[in-house]
Amino acid sequence: MESPHALLELILDTVPQPVWVVDHAGELVFANPAAVAVLGYDDFAELKGKPSHQTVHHHRPDGSVYPAEQCPLLRPRMSGESVRCDDDWFFRRDGSMIPIAWRSAPLELPDGRGAVVAFVDTTERRAAEQALRERDAARIRAAESRATGRRIMESATAVRRQLARNLHDGAQQQLVSLLLELRLIREELGTDPARARRLLDEAAEHTQRAIDELRELASGIHPAALASRGLVSALKALAARSALPVLVTGAVEVELTEGLEACAYFFVAEALTNAVKHSHASHVVVTVTAREPQFTVEVHDDGVGGAAPGGSGSGLAGLADRVDALDGQFTIDSPVGGPTLLVAEFPL
Repeated sequence: MESPHALLELILDTVPQPVWVVDHAGELVFANPAAVAVLGYDDFAELKGKPSHQTVHHHRPDGSVYPAEQCPLLRPRMSGESVRCDDDWFFRRDGSMIPIAWRSAPLELPDGRGAVVAFVDTTERRAAEQALRERDAARIRAAESRATGRRIMESATAVRRQLARNLHDGAQQQLVSLLLELRLIREELGTDPARARRLLDEAAEHTQRAIDELRELASGIHPAALASRGLVSALKALAARSALPVLVTGAVEVELTEGLEACAYFFVAEALTNAVKHSHASHVVVTVTAREPQFTVEVHDDGVGGAAPGGSGSGLAGLADRVDALDGQFTIDSPVGGPTLLVAEFPL
């Protein structure tokens, strides 16, 4: 029958769990084959008698020196307590690092108290955890994208309904009246030319009103000023119509797509609406910066702050959706008491 000591050595040589033992001075006096292999050595003789900390634990992952007196792994030699760490790093023989989890417990040796350390390479576990995080992140992004798309579709539907109502109640009524007037003029031409001329003057006036109303509706879809004068000029025209004093600054040094220009225009329009309705601001500053590799729009007001994307009636969720639809990033800084800064950033 084998002695307990021989049986223990046989067990330690067989188990896949890396194990080593350090003496009271912190020097390696034993390492099983699993520990030798994980650390990249060929034989324990290459490790025997070496200070464990200076051999495998001498630096932190960021490259800074890791003093031995700060290392908890060897603490059981002095305190008699057991210690564990699930997120640490060891150095291999070739200088590469491996992520590990370890347990260290006091061990009474003939020449004083040492420590027995069992550890495991956590590379595969970390990879699995990272894969799970990436999968969860992908699911979250997909869910957010679906929610964004749904809100955009709902918003577009609401806009179409409003546009249809505006056309029906406004320009369409003007055009129907105009048609009736033209028919009446045709009937009066032969019998009462003077009245026909008066009716023609009225019809011309009604035609102009219909044209103006159609232009106003069209500007809500895609402002004509964007195509004719560019983004900064269009924003200045928008600012001139605001109920608050608005200063527009910045420059566009690269060519922007129509989609980006329209997004920036309506981003500012909605932000100004929010400032008028909710912020109690006295003035607003709009800053546009477009140079490679980024296009940035900032809207800064001196109001009471406290704006949040989920706030009731704030419209900030719509701003975020509009920016996200073009792969942009929307951020808001609005502490209670103010000021409020809305930022939309787009990659070029």
